Amino acid sequence: MMKLTELKAIQLAELFGALSDASRLRLISLLMEGELSVSTLAEGLKMTESAVSHQLRGLRQLHLVRARKSGRQVFYSLDDDHISRLFSLGLDHVQHG
Repeated sequence: MMKLTELKAIQLAELFGALSDASRLRLISLLMEGELSVSTLAEGLKMTESAVSHQLRGLRQLHLVRARKSGRQVFYSLDDDHISRLFSLGLDHVQHG
């Protein structure tokens, strides 16, 4: 059995906390299709660009998404495949029941 240190437990709780918001999960679901601009994400979620940027900032701090700037636009993508796998497993779990 793996022993979970206090630090890893805190980091894991922060990860699951970030995934406990419906808006952030909807952002992740769109980003599973590939890199998108803030304006495209806002349009797809019917949210303001400001609200989307706020959510993305938190996801970026936890290394769930990464940003790339091109001119005045910022494009986001999932940080790595762990995020899409975690999302897919969670979705499988809720659709199973």
